[in-house]
Amino acid sequence: MRRRTQARIFALQVLYQIDITGDNCSDSLANFWLAMDEAPDAQVKEFTGELVKGTVEHFKAIDEKIADYATNWQIKRMAVIDRNILRLSCYELLFREDIPPKVSINEAVDLAKKYSGPQAGKFVNGILDKIKPESAN
Repeated sequence: MRRRTQARIFALQVLYQIDITGDNCSDSLANFWLAMDEAPDAQVKEFTGELVKGTVEHFKAIDEKIADYATNWQIKRMAVIDRNILRLSCYELLFREDIPPKVSINEAVDLAKKYSGPQAGKFVNGILDKIKPESAN
């Protein structure tokens, strides 16, 4: 598995933990790494931290952006996993110029297909496709 893909999986797990427990970012990351049987590659760990910290730092702006495009869906009523996949991907789309939008969307759809329900990939893709043109500005 590619390092960045692995880091996104870890970031999703940490964001899920933060969403459920309400713990802060630093504690959640520290606890996540402590719970692992085997320490990940340093690059994976670093990119995971960047994704989690960046997403948490921009939660408000990201949630507002998702709400703008998730017609008939309230963020708090979305499945926790879907909500956090969208948050992670929106962070990449809106705040990371080093990641091509197509990569962020494809990775998000793959995460949704793997960790959520059968329609989640289409749901995530639909919202991110609407947000993508704004990220190019």
